[in-house]
Amino acid sequence: MHADLSRITFRPERHYSAVLAQQGRVQLDADANEQTAIQLHQLRTLAADLIGPHGGPAGATGFAIQLDSRSHELDDLIIGGGRYYVDGILCDADRPAPGDAVDDDPDGKDKDADGKDASAPRAAGPRTPAHWTYWDQPDAHRDPERPGDRLPTAFPYLAYLKVWERSVTAAEDPALREVALGPAMPDTAARVKVVWQVLALPGSELDVAEGETDKDALRAAFRRWADEQSAPKSRMAARSRRPERADEDPCTVRPDARYRGPENQLYRVEVHEGGTAGEATFKWSRENGSVVFPVDGLDGTWVELASLGGDGRTDLDVGDRVEFVDTAYTGRGEPLPLLRVEEVDLPGRRVRLSAEPESGVGRRPDRHPYLRRWDHHEAPRRGRHGAHGGLKGGAVRIEEGRWLPLEDGVEVHFEPGGTYRPGDHWLIPARTVTGEVEWPVNAARRPLLRAPAGIRFHYAPLAWVMGEGVPSDLRLSFGPLATAVPVASEAELAAEAEAEAEARALAEREAAPEEAPAEPDAEAPRT
Repeated sequence: MHADLSRITFRPERHYSAVLAQQGRVQLDADANEQTAIQLHQLRTLAADLIGPHGGPAGATGFAIQLDSRSHELDDLIIGGGRYYVDGILCDADRPAPGDAVDDDPDGKDKDADGKDASAPRAAGPRTPAHWTYWDQPDAHRDPERPGDRLPTAFPYLAYLKVWERSVTAAEDPALREVALGPAMPDTAARVKVVWQVLALPGSELDVAEGETDKDALRAAFRRWADEQSAPKSRMAARSRRPERADEDPCTVRPDARYRGPENQLYRVEVHEGGTAGEATFKWSRENGSVVFPVDGLDGTWVELASLGGDGRTDLDVGDRVEFVDTAYTGRGEPLPLLRVEEVDLPGRRVRLSAEPESGVGRRPDRHPYLRRWDHHEAPRRGRHGAHGGLKGGAVRIEEGRWLPLEDGVEVHFEPGGTYRPGDHWLIPARTVTGEVEWPVNAARRPLLRAPAGIRFHYAPLAWVMGEGVPSDLRLSFGPLATAVPVASEAELAAEAEAEAEARALAEREAAPEEAPAEPDAEAPRT
């Protein structure tokens, strides 16, 4: 999560069930965030245990898929509303209904720009559909002009759901900022958003026999594909090591400190361009990638910003590497070259970049474009030591099998033979009190290799699309657990049944006629 955090302390293997606040102590963001993480972990684990890997509630199961190819040059998919759970994560496919506006004129008659009665009947405009489609789903940002975004032309293919989470700050959603705090105050808390996308997988990429239509076989084949996609394929370790020329630094930290930075930091090492070590690159930030600048306008290479930061820690300088970001860019997960700040115009709140941003990013205000600052450089900055050469597309090349210095004694090591995915990241807290970075080590105090902390993707099959007919539905559903409350317990019902049986038997005995005594023989002699 790109947010201004001190560190992430949640570890599911520790089996903590709650965070207890103690009186008179400092309140930390990590404690509150761990409590939220514990609750989410418990809730989603319970949901996944009860529901399974994926499923929706009966009667409200979302993401029903229909193929629409009747009146379009390009095929489209209709995505039905409702709810669906993927690995315990709730995904809501319902489309928000447009609101109803209230007239402003006190007499009940608004006037338009020509002075005419605005309340008069008008021609009906296009109505917002009640469902999403493949091309307008909220977080996928598919582009019909890009062939790779189009649905497969060959049948069959599998429509599936891809789910993950990302952070949202006030730079992307201005409604999160409390304006009563004033323009000089930073934003407060960030948010975490569930992102879902309906995508298509050609049938040739699944390990199924040609002509296979069995739903269980298709689900099993997709599960094998999803497990392969989500399995981590790279590992990294981190450490702090006292630089060789540390004695030449000003005495801002104690002489024996391995971490030489003047402040506590949360370093973020994030894969930028994916692939193998010869292709992949990474970027890093000492602020967890949280230093962002909302964009108000773009004119060639000049970018107008809402602000330039409040201090030296959160500002922009010439030489900084920045990423031009908007919601479509983050949703697509396709990295673009990082740009260099060439000039800063403080009075005009503008910066000039080394190149014009890509045409598909940052041109629409409704996608809330912003710049994200990264802290790697081609040369040492502000007296800090580190290796920053050999940039590719503005990012650092991944070199495996050796320790790569970032700055101030912080070093990272990528395990040989890895395959890297854009967005994979590791977090490294660095603390001035100990002069160390916080990273797990073995008994010999050697750093351990760790898989990325994220991004964690989750997948679920939706439909097997075979052509113009109705797709084969691969979703699962579950019914409610609740049943009618019995009038009494089982023991009470059994006792009542036994009492009724005894009463019936007694009634039958009472109703039966009694046997009459034998009459004396009339001819018998009297005595």
